[in-house]
Amino acid sequence: MSATEHLEEVVSVEGSALAASIRRARFEIIPMKGVDDQLEHLPKDAVVTVTASPTKGMEATLELAQRVSAAGPTVVPHVAARLIESRQHLEEVLARIRELGIVEVFVVAGDATDPAGPYPGAVELIEDMAGIEHGLSHIGITGYPERHAFIPDRTTIEAMERKAAHATYIVSQICYDATVIRGWIAALRLRGITLPVFLGVPGVIDRSRLLRVSLRVGLGDSVRYLRKQSEVATKMMSGYTPDELIASLADLVGDEYAGVAGWHIFTFNEVERTNRWRQELLATTRGVVL
Repeated sequence: MSATEHLEEVVSVEGSALAASIRRARFEIIPMKGVDDQLEHLPKDAVVTVTASPTKGMEATLELAQRVSAAGPTVVPHVAARLIESRQHLEEVLARIRELGIVEVFVVAGDATDPAGPYPGAVELIEDMAGIEHGLSHIGITGYPERHAFIPDRTTIEAMERKAAHATYIVSQICYDATVIRGWIAALRLRGITLPVFLGVPGVIDRSRLLRVSLRVGLGDSVRYLRKQSEVATKMMSGYTPDELIASLADLVGDEYAGVAGWHIFTFNEVERTNRWRQELLATTRGVVL
């Protein structure tokens, strides 16, 4: 049985909750050359997050967010702490977001090597945001199922607890090992963090590009896990799809204790291919085709 057939079977068994979660999956895109050609392939009622580029700055994120919003989807810009130059700059960015009619942001540290201002990480920025009249209804933060490439575990845990006090949901960083993801969710709940979690999964993407991106963002353990799974590696030779990972985590959707709200798809701007996969899956399982 192929990974896609396995997922189709799981969706059928798990029922409408899983199908609905795939239908409502969030899409993440990157402000880089060619992304505008992909906007027409975004579902009109989707939630679309726009990342922040360390080379292009926050303005590129806000400009793309405006174009996405004009196309129909609900847009969620990333606010990268290391790209914010000052408290005044933060207030200006939040005011611009409010002017665009956007009521949700995703707060990250950002990939810039050195902070442009007083915010070295997401913790400092999100805590400062608490004292600003931003008018936001939702604030997302990142969670790390596996060890962070550069930050000690204890620091990551402490940062999560501080961020969670000002956030409304968590999106997990990519991890290909379902067992690790389950353990991370259980640890969150044991520490009393009850925020809903969107599970981050890659979309449909070429294998070489996915592995390259994974290594760049510090997913060493996940890459090593993939390399040990010969069957998975073989399937990835012609490209990656999230079927197997979603199937192995499907029972968490709708589980009250796990608190999994759905899926966050890192498209790497392969929106057309990713949405086609999603539509075909829903059609096969008698879900709603957009």
